[in-house]
Amino acid sequence: MDAARTSNAKTMGPVPLPTRKRIYCVLKSPHVHKDARFHFEIWTHQRLIDIMNPTSQTIDSLMQLDLPAGVDVDIKL
Repeated sequence: MDAARTSNAKTMGPVPLPTRKRIYCVLKSPHVHKDARFHFEIWTHQRLIDIMNPTSQTIDSLMQLDLPAGVDVDIKL
């Protein structure tokens, strides 16, 4: 958002999209004890930010963002 605001581009959002929840079930025992299981969850949160009339400076600053591990950005023109 800051990258778009510094280049005076009009932004809309962030709009929260549905959270995706994945559940993985793993057996605790390597043998026949089917009742003992571990359950792991992965929650994926998504946000939509719409940038109206982006300039080339806006696109360049978005492409050069330094993001932490596990954070992905899709840029569609």
